[in-house]
Amino acid sequence: MNYLEELNEAQRNAVENTDGPSLVIAGAGSGKTRVLTYRIAHLLKQGARPGSILSLTFTNKAAREMKERIASIVGQQTARYLWMGTFHSIFARILRTESEVLGYPSNFTIYDTADSKSLLKAIIKEFKLDDKTYKPNVVSSRISAAKNSLITPAAYAQNAQVREYDMSIRMPRIAEIYKEYARRCFLAGAMDFDDLLLKTNILFRDHKDILKKYQERFDYVLVDEYQDTNFAQYLIVKNLAATHKNLCVVGDDAQSIYSFRGARIENILNFQKDYPEHQVYKLEQNYRSTQTIVNAANSIIQKNKRQLPKTVYSENDQGNKIKVFSALTDNEEGYLVANEISETRMRQHYKYADYAILYRTNAQSRIFEEALRKRNIPYKIYGGLSFYQRKEIKDLLSYFRLVINPKDNEALKRIINYPARGIGATTLSKLEQAALDNGVSIFEIIEQSGTNNHAALNKGLLSKVQQFVALILQFQEKAVLNDAYEMASEIATQTNIIKDLYKDQTPEGLSRFENIQELLNGIQEFSINAREEGQPNLLANYMEDVALLTDQDSEKEEDMDKVTLMTVHSSKGLEFKNVFIVGVEENLFPSSQFGNITPEAFEEERRLFYVALTRAEENAYLSFAKQRYRWGKLDFCNPSRFITEVDEQYLDMPDEADFNFDELPTEGQAIQKQSFGKTGTVGRRPTTTDQPGMKQKLVQLRQAKQRSQNFDGDDPRDIQTGMMVEHQRFGKGKVLQVEGSFPNLKATVFFQNAGQKQLLLKFAKLKIV
Repeated sequence: MNYLEELNEAQRNAVENTDGPSLVIAGAGSGKTRVLTYRIAHLLKQGARPGSILSLTFTNKAAREMKERIASIVGQQTARYLWMGTFHSIFARILRTESEVLGYPSNFTIYDTADSKSLLKAIIKEFKLDDKTYKPNVVSSRISAAKNSLITPAAYAQNAQVREYDMSIRMPRIAEIYKEYARRCFLAGAMDFDDLLLKTNILFRDHKDILKKYQERFDYVLVDEYQDTNFAQYLIVKNLAATHKNLCVVGDDAQSIYSFRGARIENILNFQKDYPEHQVYKLEQNYRSTQTIVNAANSIIQKNKRQLPKTVYSENDQGNKIKVFSALTDNEEGYLVANEISETRMRQHYKYADYAILYRTNAQSRIFEEALRKRNIPYKIYGGLSFYQRKEIKDLLSYFRLVINPKDNEALKRIINYPARGIGATTLSKLEQAALDNGVSIFEIIEQSGTNNHAALNKGLLSKVQQFVALILQFQEKAVLNDAYEMASEIATQTNIIKDLYKDQTPEGLSRFENIQELLNGIQEFSINAREEGQPNLLANYMEDVALLTDQDSEKEEDMDKVTLMTVHSSKGLEFKNVFIVGVEENLFPSSQFGNITPEAFEEERRLFYVALTRAEENAYLSFAKQRYRWGKLDFCNPSRFITEVDEQYLDMPDEADFNFDELPTEGQAIQKQSFGKTGTVGRRPTTTDQPGMKQKLVQLRQAKQRSQNFDGDDPRDIQTGMMVEHQRFGKGKVLQVEGSFPNLKATVFFQNAGQKQLLLKFAKLKIV
């Protein structure tokens, strides 16, 4: 086969010119992997030794697929000798060969995250530190960040800036923990994942002869996704390529979205300064998406100041405009998306697998899971568990289960020591055995422990067990009186689950905290809907409802045609015919999590939106809600500025005017976001006077808000079958039936946006249209 004939002119130039430093700027959908693969195949065809080529990727899957493709061109026997793999796998290979000079055995163990955290927990305990203050997740995150910045334990202890930060988060002894952790790993002959980068840098720094050996071995160094490299990876690559200078890096600065993992966009932005003799190859033809999607994505990403200039284009069909959905509530947003999937699938003959729903945070999946289930649309969560299968959700639901049914032993075992209350595995084992011996539930055993101590608990444990019993009994009494949301909130608060999760300020901890908030939002919606529809809304009723949602499909994943749900971060590198980008609202996307956002961080949010949009091949959708539950309170939301940054000629906007641009930050105003450093500014955005009809839209929006805040229903006795009515949340609908007698009149109403509802009229506040 003539592989070069499969390439366009720009791709072919990047493949054939193999000498010297090369920067391949690859726009979304431009055939980046093909170029990297064929460049290596071309080197081999031109006589390069397989063992002289080093190719670094970020995933094993990418390395495996590239190697298979190369083997199909040059033969398996040649391809097998390539040094091709992930950063961590390649550096582990080098470290095993050279381990003796670092004092490690060649068969050193590689600790995974669980191993590392287990060791950290042991050290924290031995130091007699409170693990509620020195949370292992936070300590692990700090040590990982240090290693990726090439800060050793000794350097950490001497770095005033990092020590000052540790003091500010009330963990001044992280330096000591880091030192002891490194010592224990060394004694155990073990490295963690971050060590594979740190130790390779130390190896090359302290043993120049070894560095020289690998510099001479690798005539060619190629790096995929260069925009995602951190400082440790950058330095290794620079050292290895220093002799022959045949370094080829491939990437797209517009898709740099992993700064929270230590990735530095500066690595790709500064490549041309690092290597003045470089060549630049731009892959600008997008083979994935329609012209409309590509042009829309260009119109937003061009607003970033820090970027490498390129003009991505498509020669595919023009395609449909990007449809924008405006929902009254987040619940309705789920309904609109599920409805659009159902209708277009039937009309256009798509498969479910042709659809993806992308959201900014994992917590948003609940709304869409429920909406898809109600329409019997199969789905899968990509890169994570179903919302209801996440640990923090299952923990809180286990409390609910135990309150409703004290005989539920599995629920009790899950939460009797969460949050930690000093009831360990040994005690639980004794309690469980006593229950088995007496043919009763564990709860009955601990409930009777004060008068008949079956488990022979000592006085201290007895007190802790009885406190747990008292807590559950207190919840049981209230659960038959209070609505589901009131009860769920009380349980989440009084058990200290919320407090426990709030303390963990790592990205993972913040995600778990958000998930609990989202669960409570769903319970609040359940309570309100049940009350308005005249249905019981106790915690037991909610659990009956949610039990159906958590019933898992037993069919094999690979045999299923399913809609994909995932975060935007998880979607990078993937593509779908139809993509829904949901929750496109201010303070959600762009995110406003936890602090002040810098200009650099805001540009990354814009790059994240660009990544989301360029996953779409044929159709892209944007959706936002005007109202969204946050901790049980219904908040008003504004559509994201990212919608306004897309050139309007590529958008199919909703009929009504819902945009309140006056409430968006203007030039010089801070964007509140706690997870990034200092308060920053953003570039100038269009003002209301820049855009035709925008003043009129603002007036209409304010009028709509005023109507919502002052919404009064008509007398329930005036509501008759056949009437058109309006509901504050569900919008306009037609009354299908009225039954019962005042004051307990019930109406069945079909709402255009929310479907059929049965409402208790004394609560529903229906207005006759």
